[in-house]
Parts: sequence; structure tokens; C-alpha cells
Amino acid sequence: MSAKAPREDYTDADIEVSPPKTFAAGIGGVYHSMEPAIRQLGVARTAALMAKINHKDGFDCMSCAWPDPDHRKLAEFCENGGKAVTWEATPLRIERSFWREHPVASLLDKSEYWLGQQGRLIEPVYKAKDSDHYEPVSWDDAFTIVADRLTELDDPNQAAFYTSGRASNEAAFVYQLFARALGTNNLPDCSNMCHESTGTAMSYSVGIGKSTIAYSDFAAADLIIIMGQNPGTNHPRMLTALQGAKENGATIVAINPLPEAGLIGYKDPQRVRGYLGTATKIADQFIQIRSGGDMALMQAVSQRVLSAEQAAPGTVLDHDFLARHCDGFEAFAEHLTGLDDHEVALATGIPAAEIDELAARYLKAERVIVCWAMGITQHRKGVDTIKEIINLLLLRGNIGRPGAGASPIRGHSNVQGDRTMGVWEQMPDSFLDALGAEFGFDPPREHGVDSVHGIRALDEGKIKVWVGLGGNLLGAISDTALAESAMRKTRLSVQLSTKLNRSHVVTGEEALILPVLGRTEIDLQESGPQYVTVEDSVCAVHASHGQIPPISAEVRSETAIVAGLAQATLRDRHGIDWAAMLRDYDVIRDHISRVVPGCADYNAKTRTRDGFVLPNGPRDARRFDTATGRARITVNHLEHVHCPAGRLLLQTVRSHDQFNTTIYSLNDRYRGIKKGRHVVFVHPDDVAQLGLRDGQHVDVFSEWPDQPDRVLRGLRIVAFPTARGCAAAYFPEANVLVPLDSTALESNTPVSKAIVVRLEPAA
Repeated sequence: MSAKAPREDYTDADIEVSPPKTFAAGIGGVYHSMEPAIRQLGVARTAALMAKINHKDGFDCMSCAWPDPDHRKLAEFCENGGKAVTWEATPLRIERSFWREHPVASLLDKSEYWLGQQGRLIEPVYKAKDSDHYEPVSWDDAFTIVADRLTELDDPNQAAFYTSGRASNEAAFVYQLFARALGTNNLPDCSNMCHESTGTAMSYSVGIGKSTIAYSDFAAADLIIIMGQNPGTNHPRMLTALQGAKENGATIVAINPLPEAGLIGYKDPQRVRGYLGTATKIADQFIQIRSGGDMALMQAVSQRVLSAEQAAPGTVLDHDFLARHCDGFEAFAEHLTGLDDHEVALATGIPAAEIDELAARYLKAERVIVCWAMGITQHRKGVDTIKEIINLLLLRGNIGRPGAGASPIRGHSNVQGDRTMGVWEQMPDSFLDALGAEFGFDPPREHGVDSVHGIRALDEGKIKVWVGLGGNLLGAISDTALAESAMRKTRLSVQLSTKLNRSHVVTGEEALILPVLGRTEIDLQESGPQYVTVEDSVCAVHASHGQIPPISAEVRSETAIVAGLAQATLRDRHGIDWAAMLRDYDVIRDHISRVVPGCADYNAKTRTRDGFVLPNGPRDARRFDTATGRARITVNHLEHVHCPAGRLLLQTVRSHDQFNTTIYSLNDRYRGIKKGRHVVFVHPDDVAQLGLRDGQHVDVFSEWPDQPDRVLRGLRIVAFPTARGCAAAYFPEANVLVPLDSTALESNTPVSKAIVVRLEPAA
């Protein structure tokens, strides 16, 4: 076993570029997952942990929210899941000497990669107002500091409580209760920056902002359309489900500006032919769309469906479903008669014949699933694009029957559960009524700030205390410079974390880092070992049990820390028994059963080996809890991004060895990048047309109306087969190019796709 934190940060001096891969996983996936685990954790520790990932008596993988099949394999995890466990369960510790040797100012120029590689946080540390060093502090003193700063506020809305999607249901429930008992709905979370567009669109159209399918539906589908998503890197276990669907006869269509290895081919590492045979072809059709053209594509396909119905009345549309369950069809059909084919071509960048082919596949299929992720949600018209996806599904009744439905693919392992538990700045009155009845107080009703509005409120001096339950807001949010300047204006910033990240080194006047247990670690409280629960992308809730002793006697669970903060701050206000929730998480789950819809008998249900599935109106009964009581087919006006000559449309992407802002290594194996991250992917013909060359270093300027240009300097051009006129660079480095106010309509999600940029030779 060998684990050593790097003393020096990386540079791109040794970056290597090779051709992109044409398949995902295979023996390479096994090697790149197990080699770092064995090297850093040792054989015994690796075996003990990897055998328990995503198993019914084990722990839920922290690397994504992909659902678990009913029958688990021995190794029920992917390459990135193995890396996530290695990253969390590392024996490396940040000792007190680190804080003595590293003033906060000295950490400001360190990369996310370097910070994360320093090891686990093992005790609370505090940075005083006039100090540039974190110093160890007791838990009691840490709680007192937070309690004092919160009680000193003139208004509870001067505090905000941010949440990462990796927090458990128990921690999330106690967290939102703490905020609301204090008197604020300022509960921004990571969903604001990813699938908020999904929740906004689907809640309006079908009455629920979640997937309308079950895991088993993939095996029953005739057609699966994957839009703006890269399963091979971000949800690798999805490839196994897609492989199974293909073996059952399904057709798969991939829609993306970049060709992604996992959507080209897949070698299942748990089959012999995954090592020796050829890769399974995943996408039967790859539509290389211009960034931001998905809304136009969906309208064009729907138009062709309507034309087919006109040619053969009564044989194409699901008239019974439309009559029983939908409204808005007539206005929608009328609107699409005016769809301009030339505008569609400009928006999508693809020939009409490819759209015809996709429409023919849709018309042939009886059961259709559409999946999507950030490539759809992080556009200015992301909400309307998702409404158009729902429109297309509704036309032929592809919601509420086996093998069909809408499937937003979540990223964080419990981001959906956090929202179910009440972590949202806009929870409905019905939830707040139930919360108030359970705990004997009247929760605030005024909506709070989301992540973008929260940064704006920090910048304006309206928020004085910022608490982060996991995550790395400053790494994830757009407009990096403004966000960091805003955070420095707070009186106190608090982070509950396992490892260092950017949000620990850009702080308020005072700062606390509170070290938390990892998902892999045993949580022992007064009543005995505890388990927590999580919800996956298809609304399935199940338990997660830590397996190994904590990294330090001083780390505490997120649930315990939140309950401790609440008890220190609120004491006996409202008569809430925080200590009881801390002693035994069953007490929390009993509260959940009486407050959260669909969670009756929560303790009993989560103790079963399979857990349970939350109710889902569209999926379970074709019930649509919208304002009209019916699924709403909507009229949405097409708008695509104009890109002037000499400019490109840039999107941010994650590398293969990355989970959100966490960087496992400096490699992006599937795209052919090693030992670096400061690259911009550009089509070879665009490189030549711009008078540049492959390998040249450029400065990337983003252009915004009525705003100065923003710049990301010194990126190496990588000639890559992306869509013409499009480019890509890594998140979070490219966040500097997006202004805080550039957000999706309705959802306020930062627009990290289709950014108009120009490339200039590096200064």
C-alpha cells in the first residue's frame, strides 16, 4: 500500500494527447479502477469495500444516482465508483502540521486536484477573523461559534444553508428542519445548477419533477433516446442496462455534440467477451447536433409525427391517451404547422434526412424512453426543451406504461432524495404545513434564495452566514470571480466536508471546516450503529450501511453535526428534541414518515433488503398532478443561439476521472487526454478556418451582450471530432466564462452550454 499527498501542484507541461477511444470499460476500466485502489488502500481494504458497493447490506456508491437492479452482481460498481471509494477511504490524513505550513492565502493558487489529494479532514478547524491560518478547535467551540453568529443576525434570512446531493435523507431532513426552525427558506442546493430545469419543466407538464420510469423499463423499451448525456463517464453502470436493452431488441439513438466512447461501444467488464470480444455497439444512430439545437430537433420530430397522423388518420397518435389524460394538443399542433425547416437546420446543424430517420424510429417503436442530463438542462431554453421532450412522449402515450417514459439522469447519489426531504427554497405549503404540525411551529412561507440568487445576495451583503452541507459551491457555480468575491463578504462560512476543496480556501471573515464521516464509514451513535437512506434516479429508496472504522475519532456524521448545530443554536425553541434525533436516526425516520409524502412506515420500509419505491403519479396510474389535473402539451417558441462568424459555441464537460468538481486524476482516457486539463476541444476544420493549429495555446474569450468579455487563458487546442462550430472545455475551470446572470429561463440554472467564444493566440 502506497499513498502520499503531492507537495507540488500539477502543470500542463507534460500533457499528452492521443486519439479518442471508440468504446468504454473493458479490461482498461477494471485496471484503472482497481490499480489506484490497491495502491492506496491495500488488497484487503480494497476487497472489503468493493464487495459492498451498492449491495443490499452494503453502502450506496457516492459517485452517481444510477439505480440498482433487483439482482446484484458480485461487483456492482463501475470504474468511477471504484475511484470514488478510493478517494474517500484513503488512509491519507490532513494532520495539524498541514495547517501550520499552509496559510490560507498559500492555498488560493492550488488546483481542485491538488486540494483533494491532500487527504481526509480529521478534526474541526477554525480560521479567526484576523488570521490567515486554520487552527484545530473543539466540537463544542465550533458549535458555539456557529450558534453565536446565527443568533447575532438581525434577520434569519441573513443565513443560507447550501446542500450537496451526497447528503443522506436523514441529514437533509434535519438540515431543512434546522433552517426553517431558525426562520428561513434559504436552502440553495446543487440541483439549482443541474436538473432544476428538469424539475421546472416536468412539474408543469406532468406534475412531478422526477423520472417516470422504473429500472426494469429499460429492458422493455423498443427505443431509447439519450440526449445531452455521457453515460460512459458520468453514469457508467447505465451502459450495462443499455446493453441489456439492445439484447432484448431495443434501438438506441445518441444525440450529442461530441462523440462519446460509451455511446459508440461497450465492453462489459463482467463478461468474458468484454475482455476478448468486440465491443457491443450502443448507438444505432448518432445525431451530432449543434449545441443548443435539441429543442428544434424535438419540435421537428413531433412535426413529422403529426404529419404521419394526417397521412393515416387514427393510426399514429394515441388518441385515447390524449383524450383521457392530456390538454393543449390542438394549440401545439397548430403551432408546429409554422415550424420553419430552415430555422431547424440552423439550430441543429444536421440534415433533414437524419431527422427523418429519427422520426421513423420513433414512429416504429411502441415503447420509448428519453434520457437526458446537463447537456439539455444548462441552456437558456433548457426548460422549454424538456417540455418538448415531454410533448413528443405524450403524442404516442409514452408515459405511464412499461418500457416508456421520461428519464432525467441525476448526478449526485442522493440529489433527488435531498429535494424529497425538503431541501428546496420553494417547498409547497402542503409540505410546510405537515412540517409545522409535526414540530409545533409555523415554518416561514417566503421563498428563499437558490444558488445563483444566493451568490448575488452574498455580493450585496444580504447574507452574513453561509453553511455548506457538503459540496463545493465555489467550484461548481458560474462566474467564479464574482462568486469568490461575494463569499469573502460573509461574516462566517462553514463547510461540512470529507476533503479539501475550493470552498475551504475562499472564505468569509471567519471560517469553519467540520469533518464528516464518509459513506464508507461506520456511524456509531449512542443507540448503536446507524444506517442512512438515499433515493436514486427512479425514486427507489434504500439503506446505506458504513463498513469500515472512521478515519479519525474526531469526525462526525453529517446528521450528528447538523443536529448538534441546531441544538446549540436553537436550544429548546419550538420544543424540538434534537438530541433524540442525534442518538437514534429511527427518530428522524419516524418524523419523515409523518411529514414527507409517500414515506409512511419509513423505518419499516427502509429496513427491508430492497427498500421501497416512492409513489409516482404518471408512472403508477397515469395521474398528473398539474394545475389542470392532466398532462400538459405545451407551446414553446423556438430560439437558438446566434453564433457570429469566427466564433464557436463552447460547452463545459467533465473529464472521465472526475465527479462534479472532484478530480480523481489528470487523465480523460476516453477523449485521449493525459496529465492535464487546460485544453479546448475544437473540430479540425474549425481550427484551420480560424487560422489556428492543433496543439497551439489560445486564450478563450466569452462574449456577452452589454458585458465585458471574460477570458480563460492558456488552453491547448485539441483537434477533436466535435460538431462543426462547437467546442468544449472542462468544468469547473471554464466556469469563469459564464456570468452569474446568464441563466436558463424559469429555472435560473447557470447556462454552461452554448457559450459564444472566440479563440485568440495565447498572450
